[in-house]
Amino acid sequence: DNDCLKNYFDTRNGMIGKDFSTKFSPWLALGCISPRYIAEQCREYERARGIKNKSTYWVIWEMTVRDFFRFQCIKHGNKVFFAGGPANVQRKWGTNREAFRRWVDGMTGHPLVDANMRELALTGFMSNRGRQNVASFLVNNLGLDWRLGAAYFEEALIDHDVSANWGNWNAAAGVNGGRINRFNILKQSKDYDNDGDYVKLWCPELKKVPPSRVHEPWLMSPKEQEQYGVKMVSYDPKNPQ
Repeated sequence: DNDCLKNYFDTRNGMIGKDFSTKFSPWLALGCISPRYIAEQCREYERARGIKNKSTYWVIWEMTVRDFFRFQCIKHGNKVFFAGGPANVQRKWGTNREAFRRWVDGMTGHPLVDANMRELALTGFMSNRGRQNVASFLVNNLGLDWRLGAAYFEEALIDHDVSANWGNWNAAAGVNGGRINRFNILKQSKDYDNDGDYVKLWCPELKKVPPSRVHEPWLMSPKEQEQYGVKMVSYDPKNPQ
């Protein structure tokens, strides 16, 4: 009704609201709608509205990405569940239980990560932008076994799809033969939630913190912490107390 398709490319990295993304994923995962039907409807929209742009292309492209992960699972079979993945990457993965618990609970101290993990726990949903960031954080910042993250997503996501989930985690961990996309969490925070509206929505303890500090609360002085009602506690995820 809101004619969102024509602007999809510009809104797809949003994290608040219902119209920034298609929200087709639960229906696709459960087989209620097919990728082919969605692609056909996009092409019909292009014909009927005379609008054929990056946005209409991108929705169709994302349907092909889902197919890619299905074919990847067909090709590699159970290897997608192995620590080394299809590429048999040899890397020692961490299993720090406390660090993993804090990641799951949204208590890492990194607002963007915590907000996304809390949204997932409470709703079963997380934006694509969020999924990429929290996966990168688990793998690259915490150094934890990527399979812990994939298994938790399988448990928590309302739109869980085996091939899409494990295929994306293969990619995040760099075990599928491709390069690792290491996300700069702070840059991502400022690029996609500059004013902190999203993190304040899911991390109410930060609601009084100004945009200049909301993504870097550890920079607040004791006076600022008192002013904004926040108490910082030091924590080393690799050496929990």
